[in-house]
Amino acid sequence: MEFDKLSSQVIGFAIEVHRQLGSGLLESTYEKCLSLELANAGIIHQTQYALPVVYKGTAIDNGFRVDLLINNQLIVELKSVEKFHKLHEAQLLTYMKLANIKTGLLINFNSLLLKNGIKRFVL
Repeated sequence: MEFDKLSSQVIGFAIEVHRQLGSGLLESTYEKCLSLELANAGIIHQTQYALPVVYKGTAIDNGFRVDLLINNQLIVELKSVEKFHKLHEAQLLTYMKLANIKTGLLINFNSLLLKNGIKRFVL
């Protein structure tokens, strides 16, 4: 699978965070460290981006929060779980549809090798 440049950069930063911290920490810790890597690289991003649901033309604030919205073109959902579940994938795909973002990464920092804990989605 070929990744676009931005996805590849984010994966590289995530691998660096995982290399430094290892597995077993809270998602919020990995989020802050990955955000620091992105900021140091000058990549525009937002953490805990509030994502409203638009229902019949009305925005409803349901408290959905995207872990990382990067450059308004990539959603990254972070996990620190034993294994991915279909619900995690559905969550990311729903966020992508609601935000009209075509590319997303699901990253599980609770993997021995981080490359085994990364899934990329394209709408």
